Amino acid sequence: MIGVILKEGEPIESALKRFKRECVNAGIQSEIKRREFYEKPSMQKKRKIEAAVRKREKKRILLLKKDKAH
Repeated sequence: MIGVILKEGEPIESALKRFKRECVNAGIQSEIKRREFYEKPSMQKKRKIEAAVRKREKKRILLLKKDKAH
């Protein structure tokens, strides 16, 4: 559970900003978005495969650029 302790004399706005930053870093927003609607197991698998393909292509392109630089 994420929590923020107010420091002495700290404005509530800065504490709220720290809380929001911790939520983003913990991945809470992406988890909420992912669980917003039911996703069939076959669609989960398809999404993961597509993400892996994008990651592999991105890595391949970066390696090609690195090789051209040398």
